[in-house]
Amino acid sequence: MPTPTSICILRTSAIGDVTHVVPLVRTLQAAWPQLELTWIVGKLERKLVGDIPGVRFVTFDKGAGLAGMRAVGDALKGQRFDALLQMQVALRSNLLSLFVKANRRIGYDQARAKDGHGLVIRERIPARTGEHVLDAMGSFCEPLGLKQTQVRWDIPIPEEAHAWAAEQLPGEQPTLLVSPTSSHALRNWRPERYAAVMDHAAARGWRVVLVGGPSAFERSMADAVLAACRHAPLDLTGKDTLKKMMAMLVRAPMLLTPDSGPMHMANAVGCKVLGLHAASNPNRSGPYSDRRWCVDKYDEASLAFFGKPASEIPWGAKIEKPGVMDLIAVDDVVDRFEACAAHLGLA
Repeated sequence: MPTPTSICILRTSAIGDVTHVVPLVRTLQAAWPQLELTWIVGKLERKLVGDIPGVRFVTFDKGAGLAGMRAVGDALKGQRFDALLQMQVALRSNLLSLFVKANRRIGYDQARAKDGHGLVIRERIPARTGEHVLDAMGSFCEPLGLKQTQVRWDIPIPEEAHAWAAEQLPGEQPTLLVSPTSSHALRNWRPERYAAVMDHAAARGWRVVLVGGPSAFERSMADAVLAACRHAPLDLTGKDTLKKMMAMLVRAPMLLTPDSGPMHMANAVGCKVLGLHAASNPNRSGPYSDRRWCVDKYDEASLAFFGKPASEIPWGAKIEKPGVMDLIAVDDVVDRFEACAAHLGLA
């Protein structure tokens, strides 16, 4: 199989999934140091990964509709790649891929394809079930003759981001970061339950910091959490950037969050994750490297809402039902917090 000289990756969103693509980039770069690698990525997501060395980034503005797709086509005009890795199955992304010229067009297996995905690709990754999302994305190198055997991120974090994080989180006091909001509202826990865990950590001598993006939805969740707290945390909601968040995750030993982008950002830098899983399967979409500190109520949710265990529903099926996150009790999370603190020598 000839060595490719140019590859285009198409994965525009979301933050967590883009984080999962980075190890594949590292695998390709390690195998073929001279490879010209282009990555079509979303506007927000580029702020996280757009400074990875050796990669040309082309921004897709999904809010611009067809004009955004044409802009990508213009940026790639006159270019033909040895291979396109079409790593996103949504209809919009399948249409966007038509603006990419490539000799090989590699996409998902039939079970994971949808929205016309099969019409825009000519080769498929191996059909497997029971995989973590990161491993599925890593398998995109297999049709090229490689195997992803090592998972490495090394997402650049600017010095100014580290300096900002050091100002917010000075000294050696252990810090619990709390990112309470997923973009999928039914994955979110109750504000008063977050507050109860945060109060527990504060009573144990931890610095507790509330983080989140600048959207009205995230601000509203943060305000509800703050109103329920007895020990006021440091509120940095809307004050950081993706890079500043990464820098805080480097300094903080633990993050409490539902299934969301920050979960995977934390995992990428070695911050332990108290992940809240009932609506989603942690073995498919939880923190890749270490899921010991997650609360896993996914099987219980499957029994409650579908009447059968998780082993009998499609791999990775979402159980985004009203009330599903109520299956996670405060004591469940406090237990994982204490176990993780003990593991880290911070109990």
